[in-house]
Amino acid sequence: MYAIIESGNKQYKVSSGDVIFVEKLNVNEGDAVVFENVLAVAEDDNAVKFGAPYIKGAKVNATVVENGKEKKVIVYRYKSKKHYHKKKGHRQPFTMVKIGDIKA
Repeated sequence: MYAIIESGNKQYKVSSGDVIFVEKLNVNEGDAVVFENVLAVAEDDNAVKFGAPYIKGAKVNATVVENGKEKKVIVYRYKSKKHYHKKKGHRQPFTMVKIGDIKA
């Protein structure tokens, strides 16, 4: 059984026991999270239920494993022969979530 959920304007295909990285959620480690934006649920390969856009009453329960930041991405800009250099770094925050049960 798997479901397709939406979190942070991104879609994730999840099944029970999966660990996924989503955009940062304002929750603490160990807290329970419920994803209610379920786009599709499949119990097996033949029975797939799609929502328009979401399935009413469908939920995916999960627990927060960790909050953290990705590796640093360096953004470097320059213009040749003009003595213009600008260097910035960025670390994208994330929340690691372990999927529990899927209720259709």
